[in-house]
Amino acid sequence: MKVVILCGGKGTRLKAETEFRPKPMLPIGNRPILWHIMKTYSHYGHTDFILCLGYKGDIIKSYFRNFKWETSDVTISLNSSSQAVFHDQPEEHGWNVTLANTGEESMTAYRIKQIEKYIGNDENFMLTYGDGVGNIDIEALLEFHHSHGKICTLTGTHPPGRFGELNIEGSVVTTFNEKPQAEGAYINGGYMVCNRKIFEYFSDDPAIMLEQEPMRKLAKDKELCVFKHDGFWQPMDNYTEFSLLNKLWASGKAPWKLWD
Repeated sequence: MKVVILCGGKGTRLKAETEFRPKPMLPIGNRPILWHIMKTYSHYGHTDFILCLGYKGDIIKSYFRNFKWETSDVTISLNSSSQAVFHDQPEEHGWNVTLANTGEESMTAYRIKQIEKYIGNDENFMLTYGDGVGNIDIEALLEFHHSHGKICTLTGTHPPGRFGELNIEGSVVTTFNEKPQAEGAYINGGYMVCNRKIFEYFSDDPAIMLEQEPMRKLAKDKELCVFKHDGFWQPMDNYTEFSLLNKLWASGKAPWKLWD
């Protein structure tokens, strides 16, 4: 199943860091947060990625274009036209990464709409944001999505407000409020699974955000479910969170590190 990651936002709350690079490329340790997110999915065997690029997308393209050169030992013959020889093949070399330009000013729903052609004939795809990590059980998430037959499953988490608050009956979302003033029991933590019918909820308006009209319409139609995650989840939305994630990684006890 393909994994779509939203990588096009400008990260204005981290302007000192994102002035020169997109937020998904901000480092946790010596690797960008985007790599950490992709490692979570690859841990569960999902290595076919579609990255929705926008702001400074060329930097993300360059990262993956040069990935083997940056991460492998290499032998180069300087007196012939033979190709470089890479001596090790880490797990990432098996990844398939589609880098899709979805517009610098596009909002999230329009970015997703533009990559429909890369989903192919797949009935479902996974979707998340390029700035949040967690110890999400992707296998359990997929099983839950297939069990209820709704169009979209999102992962509900417990961080404080300012994210999309969910009102829930059982496992069905009844209303979706983008930025509540009060803290709710569960908020939208991303890590979604979508049936391809979700594209019917997107218009050709680049200004439409997934978290506004489409999510509210899905909730109204009772086609939005929540996979409740009570474990670790943390976005990188400001400098405090950026520092927190790096401290956790440096400690050697990062909760989202599920891989060896």
